[in-house]
Amino acid sequence: MTDASTATTSLVSDFNIKKILELLPHRYPILLVDRVLELEPRKRIKAIKNVTFNEPFFNGHFPGHPVMPGVLMLEALAQTAALLTFGESDHKRQENQLYLFVSIDGARFKRQVTPGDQLVLNAELLRSKSGMWKFKVFATVDNEVAAEAEIMCAVREDKSKGEA
Repeated sequence: MTDASTATTSLVSDFNIKKILELLPHRYPILLVDRVLELEPRKRIKAIKNVTFNEPFFNGHFPGHPVMPGVLMLEALAQTAALLTFGESDHKRQENQLYLFVSIDGARFKRQVTPGDQLVLNAELLRSKSGMWKFKVFATVDNEVAAEAEIMCAVREDKSKGEA
């Protein structure tokens, strides 16, 4: 017997870094999603960020005790949410569009993320209207919540495109 909630979930073997680079404008050192594991269009997404000692933010956060900054966990979650938005066939990011934070509510950091951890990134679409998306997001390491929040994002025209 198949659970109805998992029947539409797809394990995404072809949603690798190449596809992520097609959908997101982010590049090193701020691209914070390595692979999408599951995608349920217009509902939820699960992705990963493999955290290594070579991350540039570990140089200063903190020397001798490297910890991934909480704001970067939120950024990784926002990028994951963007992949849910732009991974849909009916809504592709245009070259002149930016995906921006509008709000972050109820952000909580519950576990340190350190080199060697695999950060599992989850985003669930709560609602969308007029180019605005609201998500419940959370990140885990070893099935333990590291960060959680509700975020709102918007697609806006990049007004710097075309300017000299």
